[in-house]
Formats: sequence, structure tokens, C-alpha cells
Amino acid sequence: MNILAVILIIGGVFFLTVGSLGVIRLPDFYSRTHAVGKSDTLGLLLAMAGLAIYHGWHIDSLKILLVAVFVGLSNPTASHALARAALRKGLAPWTRGGRT
Repeated sequence: MNILAVILIIGGVFFLTVGSLGVIRLPDFYSRTHAVGKSDTLGLLLAMAGLAIYHGWHIDSLKILLVAVFVGLSNPTASHALARAALRKGLAPWTRGGRT
């Protein structure tokens, strides 16, 4: 069980790191929001699943899983709301060649 927990936690840290690099490397707000919304959700879910497995059948595991469900529902919704608000305010997406 500890090996599975460590693998899940390392996988979660990997996806969180990739999302952080995406924020630095991607050209515009929409690309960054997409990268962070997807990778951070998956990274947090993997890391929290690893923590829940590491703790075993305990009340702490239940709390971690409840937080994971909340993150799994709220993070994509928040990313979508941010992108939609930016589009409504007139923030143009990046295109090849830098033209909007």
C-alpha cells in the first residue's frame, strides 16, 4: 500500500509541476488557464488519493477524499468561469504571429 501511495503522490507532484511550467511557458491567458485547470486538478486528485491510501481506513482519509471531490468539482468550474469572464470582457486569444 505504501508503494502505491508514493507512486500516486509522485504522479501528483509531477502534474502540479507541469502545470506550473505551463503558466510560465504558454503565451496567453486562455492557454495558461487551460493548462493549470487540467493539470492541477489531476495533480491534486492523485496526491490526495495517495495521502488517503497512506493513512489507511481512518477519518482523515475520509476528509481527504471529501476535499478531493470538492477540488475535482470546483477547479474545472472555476477555470471555465475565469476564461468565460475574460472572453466577455474582450480579452482576445493569442494567435500565431501575435495577431489577435
